[in-house]
Amino acid sequence: MKVLIIGSLSGDLGQAAQIAIRRGAKLDQADNADIALIRLRADAHIDLVLCDLAHDVGAVVAALAAERMAIPVVACGTGDDPDAAVRAIRAGAREFLPLPPDPDLIAAILEAASGETHTLIAHDPLMEATIRRAEQVARADASVLISGESGTGKEILARHIHRKSRRSGGPFVALNCAAIPENLLESELFGHEKGAFSGALARRLGKFESANRGTLLLDEISEMDIRLQAKLLRTLQEREIDRLGGTTPVKVDVRILATTNRDLAADVRRGTFREDLYFRLNVVSLAIPPLRERPGDISALAEYFCRKFADVNGLPYRALSHGAMSRLTTHHWRGNVRELENVIHRAILLADGSEIAAAGLELTPSDGPRSGINAASDGGIASLVGRRMDDVERDLIIETLGHTLGNRTHAATILGISIRALRNKLRDYTARGVAVPPPAASAA
Repeated sequence: MKVLIIGSLSGDLGQAAQIAIRRGAKLDQADNADIALIRLRADAHIDLVLCDLAHDVGAVVAALAAERMAIPVVACGTGDDPDAAVRAIRAGAREFLPLPPDPDLIAAILEAASGETHTLIAHDPLMEATIRRAEQVARADASVLISGESGTGKEILARHIHRKSRRSGGPFVALNCAAIPENLLESELFGHEKGAFSGALARRLGKFESANRGTLLLDEISEMDIRLQAKLLRTLQEREIDRLGGTTPVKVDVRILATTNRDLAADVRRGTFREDLYFRLNVVSLAIPPLRERPGDISALAEYFCRKFADVNGLPYRALSHGAMSRLTTHHWRGNVRELENVIHRAILLADGSEIAAAGLELTPSDGPRSGINAASDGGIASLVGRRMDDVERDLIIETLGHTLGNRTHAATILGISIRALRNKLRDYTARGVAVPPPAASAA
């Protein structure tokens, strides 16, 4: 991933930059917000902004919003002025990074911003067959539609396809269609010209142009508004884009990979997804099986997460006991690999023996009421009588987030709602002063 730092690289912020580089990030730097905006308009590869509190973080967030740049901002500063940190968060900063920097916290912020780890682990024959098919089609330039339940590893497989393709030397650019508000998504994809809308102070390149001669991943394509689907279809057909406010088409050479956790064919029948776009994307289809159907991967993934989270949190490595592994391999895994990752992370943080015992695994029951997230788990349905529906829904969402260690995507899966719907509700709760669990990385 690529990070833009606003501020001087001397002192503590420079240390943070070096830690980020060691963690695999590519860096750009700007002395002030004006220079930062110039860099951001020209480079849609930038995934995260770290802004020193010496600069006006709120103004940076506002400028990004005005120019329709959906890039998270993390405020950085010493802990000497806690009010400044609070003001930055209230102004729209996603997180606050205290200085001097903590390597583990920086690693967690980078991972949260990138959205996915990139390690492909597969030992089960069913998953190995899926990977062989992916590698077979990777050499071509055809569009690929990757389907699978939330948390199965669709982006990881997409990155693997890019690495095995003839475009591996070019950029890999990912855009989560569910995480970007509808009014920003078009600009993120196609870019805009100066004056295209109020706040468009200069030309900005979009994801298509940034992915030129490489691969563009459209994650959760099913969440794209049907009006924008028409413009995307024209781009795929003509291999050119129209920037917002532009008058001249721009040629692009991009391979498209798309993912969905929904049945797109059913969406076509309902009229919420264009049939012509569906066939254009679905030249080759790859279906990732859910974790419960690939039990051979569970032990390998669990072992990987045990070592990963012990290292990230500075804790001793603890192996899973035979009983613990047995519980993992027989669990239903509604949240798939993402749920397994959270279960192991939680077990690593709470473990105190020489190994992780079966009792140390907090698993969500596969059937019936879910422990810890069912509002009626103690008193039954009768305990809900007299409460407003909105209050019950709010408590269920907050408790589910606590259960998933703040992981929004996993929580949305458990709740049976889209990630966009969940984010909208959380934004409303925050505005009303409700304490909302931080994203997974911060909770860790």
